[in-house]
Amino acid sequence: MKRILVTGGAGFIGANFVRLVLDEHPDTFVLNLDVLTYAGNLENLKGYTDNPIHVFVKGDICDADLVANLIDEHKIEAIVNFAAESHVDRSLVEPGVFIETNVKGTLTLLKIALDKKLERFLQVSTDEVYGSLGADGFFTETTPLSPNSPYSASKASADMLVAAFGHSWGLPYNITRCSNNYGPFQFPEKMIPLMINNALNDKALPIYGDGLYVRDWLYVYDHCTAIWNVLTQARAGTIYNIGGNNEKTNLEVVRLILDRLNKPESLIRHVKDRPGHDRRYAIDSSKVMRELGWKPTVTFEEGINKTIDWYLANTDWLNHVVSGQYQQYYEDMYSGR
Repeated sequence: MKRILVTGGAGFIGANFVRLVLDEHPDTFVLNLDVLTYAGNLENLKGYTDNPIHVFVKGDICDADLVANLIDEHKIEAIVNFAAESHVDRSLVEPGVFIETNVKGTLTLLKIALDKKLERFLQVSTDEVYGSLGADGFFTETTPLSPNSPYSASKASADMLVAAFGHSWGLPYNITRCSNNYGPFQFPEKMIPLMINNALNDKALPIYGDGLYVRDWLYVYDHCTAIWNVLTQARAGTIYNIGGNNEKTNLEVVRLILDRLNKPESLIRHVKDRPGHDRRYAIDSSKVMRELGWKPTVTFEEGINKTIDWYLANTDWLNHVVSGQYQQYYEDMYSGR
């Protein structure tokens, strides 16, 4: 598969994946489709937009005619679907937006992939579709889906549609379900960049409830290498969990950030918990390690230092994102085209 459509390729994980492919697999052509919502930022692709094997198109995955025409025009062989509304807190306020993009958008892509007889459809999903764990155990690929937020319900719905297209019509697909990602280019509504930005500005660091919610943290580069391995090596119809083997409580993560930035723990503020907050996520990644030879390469301590260093070195990017000026970058790049 040398010609791929990456949807949501200006978002956090999508942009990191596009950069990885262009840097490490230059024989692959990337068509990058992103509607550029608040979390889709063309600055994430700065230095890559003029690459001859990368074409960026501003557009919506729900626009079936646009997607179909692009696939024909660029002779696309596979779709990697990152496009999604992804913030749990936002889904509690505006669940309809999540159904529109995450469910209807995925359905649109699936119908086109089937019609165009694409070689593979890779759905990038989340461990949140499994619900919440107790103090012990891990999510496996056979754990029943039990989503607890509108966000995770929309992603579980999309996953089931993908599998249904495979079962009913033979669409060759894969689904990956990852743990919490972190790293460069993450929009500062998510916990780690939010805490970094607040700490840099000596603002309070809000932590839900007692702060003892546990997440498995996966450095975004490691996630992207796993997705590439699945795309290029996996059998069709296979689901893979992708985790970082780095379980941390929210409080542990925040304290590491404060310590690294030489900021006081007095900045921590415990705030009212969000509705239905899942207590613990943990991923069993043994299947992808065993079948595809992948493994995470970055420990959390290494990754958090890399991430903090990146934000310290890219304050212009951070300021643009926080202020909304990143949208101007698109206008500056494309207004004359």
